[in-house]
Amino acid sequence: MLLDGIKIGLILSFMIGPIFFALVQTSVDEGFRAGLMVAVGIWVSDTSYILGVYFGVSLLANIVNTQTFTLVLGVAGSILLIIFGLVTLLTIPKGLLTDTLPEYKRSSSYLSLFIKGFLINIINPFTVFFWSSLMGSVVIKDGFNGTQAFSFFAGVLGTIVVTDLLKVFLAKRIRYSLRPVHLLWLRRISGATLIAFGVVLLVRVLLVVG
Repeated sequence: MLLDGIKIGLILSFMIGPIFFALVQTSVDEGFRAGLMVAVGIWVSDTSYILGVYFGVSLLANIVNTQTFTLVLGVAGSILLIIFGLVTLLTIPKGLLTDTLPEYKRSSSYLSLFIKGFLINIINPFTVFFWSSLMGSVVIKDGFNGTQAFSFFAGVLGTIVVTDLLKVFLAKRIRYSLRPVHLLWLRRISGATLIAFGVVLLVRVLLVVG
């Protein structure tokens, strides 16, 4: 069960999405600890969904399958991604406008960074659909008991934690190989990507519900 969870965790970790860009951008701009706090917010939201689908799978499944839930969560998630993207795109640290690589300067509190990671992940429709589908297609279908389910989800979540830490660490190391202009373009690309994810998500939700 643990090995199966690790395999799924690896597949999920290599997917490129808004969470990846949020982790990398924060780590590059504000350092390892800042990126770590965003990651902790993501892990807490994932854990919340795991507990939710395990202990209330039937109730959660009924809620998830409603069009109202899809619409509200999708619109809220897309707006949140667009806002984070705009903030990243339009706010440029003064140090990036010079030829000298600026020192790390944490501009956000650890609490706000935690909330950022938590919200980006928990208001992402993919997250709730992923965990609820995993519960239904694997845990319930194969008749896992409590111990097997714990091992399975520990493998998935543990792999996500390890690979997220690796992403944050590598982002910090890569920073010293980049010039200020590269950091500026990385910030612009990350902001534009988050906006694009938000717009695509909004269009998909409206088309599905419509």
